[in-house]
Order: sequence, then C-alpha cells, then structure tokens
Amino acid sequence: MQTNNPTKEVNQGPAKRKEFKQQTKQQRKTADQSLEKKEEASDQKKENRTWKLLKARRRIFPIWLRLVVVFVLCGLALICGLMFGYGVLGDGKPTEALEVSTWEHIINIVTGKQE
Repeated sequence: MQTNNPTKEVNQGPAKRKEFKQQTKQQRKTADQSLEKKEEASDQKKENRTWKLLKARRRIFPIWLRLVVVFVLCGLALICGLMFGYGVLGDGKPTEALEVSTWEHIINIVTGKQE
C-alpha cells in the first residue's frame, strides 16, 4: 500500500526503500525526457522565428509613402476645418478663410495691433 508521504515508505524496510528509489528514478527519467522534448520543440520554434525575421519583407505601401499620405490628409483636414469654421460657423464665405489678408487681420487682433 502506497501513501502520499515518502518518508513512511522509506522507513518500512529495505525492500520498500529499493522499490521507492526505482520509482523516483523512473519518474526523473520521464521528467527529463519530457523536458528534452519541450526544449527541442522550443528550439524549433526559435529557429522558425529567426527564419521569418531573416526573410526580407517587401511592402506594397512603403513607410515613407504612408507618412506622406498622413501629412497630406492632415493638411486637407486642417483646410476643411478652417473653411467650415469660417464659412458655416462664422457666417463668412468659406474661401475667405484661405486668403492672406484674413489671417493678417486675425493676427493683428490677437497681438493687439491696430491699423
């Protein structure tokens, strides 16, 4: 009869001790074998990852072009927002928001200069 306490098994005589040692050796061997299998699997995964990293990736939409597109879209959003704010919310003509004289007038009001 086996119990969960290994010290009781060891104290039950030389035959039990020998049997207990054989069981622990067998358990260690199976643990070592499973550990080796896990290590081999992880080595294969690492090898696959490095192979994927080494392969050159050709981008259809390059990063520099993405940056250009983002800046252009930001500029268009700014212009549309200016025209909407000046024309619809401010009761002016939307195209006047893009004129230099309008911005000079706004800067003069902000800085406190009078013409």
